[in-house]
Amino acid sequence: MDDKLYIAKAEAELYLLPRMANRHGLITGATGTGKTISLQVMAEEFSAIGTPVFLSDIKGDLSGMSAAGGGNPKIEARVNALGLHNFQYQSFPVQFWDVFGEQGSPIRTTVSEMGPILLSRLLDLNEIQSGVLNLVFRIADDMGLLLLDLKDLRAMLVYVADNAAKYTVEYGTISKQSVGAIQRALLVIEEQGGEQFFGEPALDINDFITTDQNGFGMINILSCNKLFQSPALYSTFLLWLLSELFEELPEVGDLDKPKVVFFFDEAHLLFKDAPRILLDKIEQMVRLIRSKGVGVYFITQNPVDIPESVLGQLGNRVQHALRAYTPKDQKAVKAAAATFRQNPAFSVEQVITELGVGEALVSLLDEQGRPSVVEKALMLPPRSLVGPLSPEKMQAALQSSRFRNKYEQTVDRESAYEYLQLKLAREKQATEAVADTGRKRQVDRPEPREDDSRPRRAGRQPDTFMEKMAKTAVTTVGRQVTRELVRGILGSFLR
Repeated sequence: MDDKLYIAKAEAELYLLPRMANRHGLITGATGTGKTISLQVMAEEFSAIGTPVFLSDIKGDLSGMSAAGGGNPKIEARVNALGLHNFQYQSFPVQFWDVFGEQGSPIRTTVSEMGPILLSRLLDLNEIQSGVLNLVFRIADDMGLLLLDLKDLRAMLVYVADNAAKYTVEYGTISKQSVGAIQRALLVIEEQGGEQFFGEPALDINDFITTDQNGFGMINILSCNKLFQSPALYSTFLLWLLSELFEELPEVGDLDKPKVVFFFDEAHLLFKDAPRILLDKIEQMVRLIRSKGVGVYFITQNPVDIPESVLGQLGNRVQHALRAYTPKDQKAVKAAAATFRQNPAFSVEQVITELGVGEALVSLLDEQGRPSVVEKALMLPPRSLVGPLSPEKMQAALQSSRFRNKYEQTVDRESAYEYLQLKLAREKQATEAVADTGRKRQVDRPEPREDDSRPRRAGRQPDTFMEKMAKTAVTTVGRQVTRELVRGILGSFLR
């Protein structure tokens, strides 16, 4: 196959087959053993066959993929050691993204699109609080209200708390204490800058799945220097992106190559302290997303960071060195070694601790989807620049982004907050009107006459200004949602 991905060399060349790339994969190893370089090499290879890639740049050293490499003695030494006679440095098409809009085009979603399950994870809610949040989303859905940003959600929380007795019979008990806990958690997220993530224009996931004029797949790099300071926001955000790919892409079966490949760095954060219901849904999504043409590759220090139910679905493995300084480390090394198809030529458990930087144990799926016998190999060097771009080149790349105008300016259209404000104003005005009428009748009540003894049918009164505005808001929201909202596997709103 001409498009097979050459990623490492043992006694023979080791190739990742594009047809098997959507069977997912795993890159593991201790800090400083070469995981990031392996990720860079694999991303380059996918891009070269026309497959778009998404990856997160936690340390800020992957922006160099948009420039050709060269001048690095370590890379030159690896080229010579592997005998890569036709090796050529080159740049790759890169699109930069950043939740905070500082080192790339902003990425936003709406509260409705994220859904209650992921939002509960983000807010670190307990089971009772998560249940209340689910009820709030359900009530908003039934009212046809889209929750676009955090002020919409806060307004909905206040409305539901104030009308808890009204909704208890139909939806269940709504504790004001739980609502208060959710509101406090929202304040914490806002202090971490999370409010910039919610709003419009929301990301169109198809903007990730593009190629350049030469047919190279776009490498979408998410700047995470700042985002990673809030691990819960980071892991929930990446999980939301993965769920968007799952929900938005159509079923395509097994393709000759993936439609897009998603690299999930620091994957242990995704599973750390995750409730069972979320783990079950992640397992289900990873299992099913293959049929959407999506390959998912987790990057973490040790395979034991990944639940066995998910680990069993990761067919392509690159294992860098692990250290065994403590009994706990030794146990982890033994567990990692057990995940490979053993090679009789060496002890996998021993070799894992002896690997040098850039060396790895590699096992890839063959044409029948079977894991190959593990091989001790040298990973290929990247052809693009290792390390970050210069500030000047980075600024030029940001200015030339094709999505700069599409996502830069926020939009705040009428949504739940505006509707509930008008609803409250309308109810207040109606109450005051009833009170004024009562007082006027007490003061100006005329003496009853015989002709007035029969009750008269009142005609329809013209709408007040506030009533007209409230009806306009209802009409606007009604046009946005003309049926009951439908939610996907992780509770996200299906557009």
